[in-house]
Amino acid sequence: MRSEPEMPLEELDPVPQGDLALQITALPRDTNGFGDVYGGWLVAQMDLAGTATASRLAGGRVATVSIDRMAFMTPVVVGAQLAFYTQTLQVGRSSIRLLVEVWSDDPHSGEPRKVTEAVFVFVAIDGQRRTRPITTHR
Repeated sequence: MRSEPEMPLEELDPVPQGDLALQITALPRDTNGFGDVYGGWLVAQMDLAGTATASRLAGGRVATVSIDRMAFMTPVVVGAQLAFYTQTLQVGRSSIRLLVEVWSDDPHSGEPRKVTEAVFVFVAIDGQRRTRPITTHR
C-alpha cells in the first residue's frame, strides 16, 4: 500500500500559529565556530517562550515535563531576528500542552521562514514544587 508523501512542515504552516511570546536576536555568543546557533540555545529560548504562556494560563508557576516532535528545518545564523509563537493545544487538570514555533526572516529574501517547532508539556506546580490543579484559564 502506497502512502502519500508527507508535505514539509513549512508548507503545512505557511504562517506562524498562535501568539507571539518572545522575540530575540541570535548573538555571536549563541553560535558555534561555523556561525550557526546552537540547537540547545534555541530549545532554551523555546522553553522560555512556552513557560511565559503556560504560567499565564496556569495562573502561576509551571515546570516543563516534556518536549515532543522537534525538527530543525533551517540553520539560524548570528544576527537572525527570531520570533517565538505559542499555541495552546490542551489544558488539563494540572498540565498544559503548547505548540511552540520559531520563525526567522530569510537573510536573502526577507520572507519569514519556520526554523523549528515542538510540542511542550508544562505542569502547574505550587511553592513546594508539587503538582497543583490549574484553577484559572486566562
